Amino acid sequence: MPKSRLVFLLLVIILCCLGPALTYFLPPIHDRLAWRVDNAWVSLVRLLNPPEQVLFVPGQGSTPGLVETLVQLTLAVETPTAEGFMVEPAVTASTPSGTETPAFTQLPTATSSPVFTPTPLPESILLSGLTHEPQQFNNCGPASLSMALSYWDWQGNQGDTRAYLRPNRDVDDKNVNPEEMVSFVESFTGLKAITRVGGDLRTIKRFLASGFPVLIEEGHDPQDDWWMGHYLVINGYDDRTEQFTTQDSLLGLADAAVDYDSLLDHWRDFNYLYLVTYPPEREAEVFDLLGEQADESSAFQAAAGRAQAQTSTLQGRAQFFAWFNLGSSLAGLQDYELAAQAFDKAFEIYARLPEDKIDPDSRPFRLMWYRFGPYEAYYHTRRYQDVVDLADTTFMWVGRPVLEESFYWRALAYEALGEADLAASDLREALTINPNFAAARLALENLEAAPGGG
Repeated sequence: MPKSRLVFLLLVIILCCLGPALTYFLPPIHDRLAWRVDNAWVSLVRLLNPPEQVLFVPGQGSTPGLVETLVQLTLAVETPTAEGFMVEPAVTASTPSGTETPAFTQLPTATSSPVFTPTPLPESILLSGLTHEPQQFNNCGPASLSMALSYWDWQGNQGDTRAYLRPNRDVDDKNVNPEEMVSFVESFTGLKAITRVGGDLRTIKRFLASGFPVLIEEGHDPQDDWWMGHYLVINGYDDRTEQFTTQDSLLGLADAAVDYDSLLDHWRDFNYLYLVTYPPEREAEVFDLLGEQADESSAFQAAAGRAQAQTSTLQGRAQFFAWFNLGSSLAGLQDYELAAQAFDKAFEIYARLPEDKIDPDSRPFRLMWYRFGPYEAYYHTRRYQDVVDLADTTFMWVGRPVLEESFYWRALAYEALGEADLAASDLREALTINPNFAAARLALENLEAAPGGG
């Protein structure tokens, strides 16, 4: 065969191989196919190493007696009502002999003087003017935020929110956290936003009745997959049917009805977290509607009280979330020692949950994609190896290392362990996934500026 023809054939073969690959990375085609490729890869990884079988076992141990004391110190008892949860008088508990009583932050009781006086609410409300957006692959957060902002005549869409919240299109960042949403709103829209934990049904209704849609983070159990995190925009309620009207980007449903009880069950998975966007000139009204939750510490205290009561009244996966919420709320109050003990207990319960995804109590192995309280608690109690081990386990749960928050916390732990090079590498990985991750950028700058830094 002549040399020129051989060269021509080789070029044709190369183009045939490269052509589809190059075409795949064209944005319109990449958006349509990326999720299928990602699902295929993750399915292969899960087949070889099923994430539901992977367990994190804290290696640095709990303080004897502390968890038991946490259970006994029921400082607030909750009673579910149609409006959410009411706090009843404190229950005095005895401390086990020989056990030092932990310095547990005092939780609110019925003797507290409320700042907010409840007023009658209308029987139903429906806010119009939201633009519904079915989400692109793994784009629940950006799509939900875009829908919430559309109520205020913001003219963007989920592509605009994604450009900041999930900026690297070559990396499938699995999570957008509420703090990132607040940062986007206040940096790019002319609006403001606030997020709190410990919400209840009446809180949502108050905001809706005053003309503010509410975005919540909740758990979701798809029929053909494992538990996952999910955002939902709420724009109405009806007490006659006991249902909220919601915008669901994942299911592609506009004005979808969700029962009050169902929402509470799924909302528990994220410590009853909610986010409200608003024009700056209405800030005083927003803080008035927040009532006692206007103070973030009060919100964490109330959430801790509810979670602590639930640790003894719930079972299975719901009890796991109660302990996890207790740890997260205590971490928010900077009570890191007790927070770490609560997380230890949560992971102990997790190990006893069934592996079968069909079971409603199955292990929610994706949880650490979205919530980072254990990292914070273990780091601030100098349990650095537990931080590293939990991050390694989380990467096994996700199937690939694409969580900038796990890289960030593992980097801090590596630095504390004297592994500056590993810390710097992790911080660079975090910034590759999300160049807008300000905490990681600052940590890397400080590390590089230190003598002998990475």
